[in-house]
Amino acid sequence: MIKHLRSAGDLDAATATLILDTAAEMAALSGREVKKLPALRGRTVVNLFYEDSTRTRISFEAAAKRLSADVINFSAKGSSVSKGESLKDTALTLQAMGADAVVIRHSASGAPHRLSNWVDGSVVNAGDGTHEHPTQALLDAYTMRSRLGRLDGLKVAVVGDVLHSRVARSNVLLLSTLGAEVTLVGPPTLIPLDVAAALSKTTKVSYDLDSVLPDTDVVMMLRVQTERMQDSYFPSAREYSRRYGLDVTRMRKLPEHAIVMHPGPMNRGMEIAPEVADSPRSTIVEQVANGVSVRMAVLYLLLGGK
Repeated sequence: MIKHLRSAGDLDAATATLILDTAAEMAALSGREVKKLPALRGRTVVNLFYEDSTRTRISFEAAAKRLSADVINFSAKGSSVSKGESLKDTALTLQAMGADAVVIRHSASGAPHRLSNWVDGSVVNAGDGTHEHPTQALLDAYTMRSRLGRLDGLKVAVVGDVLHSRVARSNVLLLSTLGAEVTLVGPPTLIPLDVAAALSKTTKVSYDLDSVLPDTDVVMMLRVQTERMQDSYFPSAREYSRRYGLDVTRMRKLPEHAIVMHPGPMNRGMEIAPEVADSPRSTIVEQVANGVSVRMAVLYLLLGGK
């Protein structure tokens, strides 16, 4: 097993499958009255979050606590970071406190790689800038496998703001490793071809959502990240929704078995209609639940669980 999870590219097919299989065992335990396992008793997990987060932070915290680890939550707001403390100095402080694993979310791409040079414990990337979010890709793959029974040969359409999406990058890397066929869909301004080619040689690109849907097993909608946009990438929100939003009419073009995914948080009415988000095809709430099991598996395997 690898020591760090900094990128979905760190995982080969065997390691990724091991994580997914372990997550399935963790999910089976979640139905018990007592959900805690003593697997990581005495270990310390630090959640080091420099960006706002709800799902990811709570999910990692729940995962560590269910494994009986001691959890320290660090938020940049109200810490010495606001006084100018660098990431390296914070890392050395955590190292001195004996952190066995550090889960980091940071606005700077590459921060987890730098952090792994400064601490002895395992580093888990919980999202770094517009780079990657590997545990989100793992929970997405787990959800697809749970719903559709396989990953090899699945046709997955990732739709929307690929340019700013760390989720898209990690999903392309992981799903390609596991044998799925990924197509990136969106306006040309939000799908840089060099990025698509660099991520995977098998990745396809389309600018026409309607032509892709009838032959798709999974459609994954991405949030338009306006907070990261310095320029105008499309004429208006209404125009974007008309061309690339998933509404009920478009959902009917999907095969009967196809599912709809979204990493959250959603812009309801923009990239996805409320009726679609709340439909039986939607796995959005299921993804949140699966996130805890997958992150339990990651922490368990990284910290030497047997």
